Amino acid sequence: MNVSLPDAMKSFVDEQVVERGYGTSSEYVRELIRKDQQRLQLRGLLLQGGRSAPAAEADKAYFDGLRERVRAAGKKASRDGGKR
Repeated sequence: MNVSLPDAMKSFVDEQVVERGYGTSSEYVRELIRKDQQRLQLRGLLLQGGRSAPAAEADKAYFDGLRERVRAAGKKASRDGGKR
């Protein structure tokens, strides 16, 4: 696949390749495409979640439990040396 860019955009891409440590402009473009795919996937998940019925009320108890699960997972990861 070949892509034609105006000079200003080509200069921008070349700068990003250097500044962000990509080996080639193709690596930079692939990363942009991956990020766009992830963004679209997240958007789909958010829309799906918005259409679904709430599973539990998001009150103080819900968030307290969520924080506790995150803390417990962090402690377990520390004990395991970050390995899964």
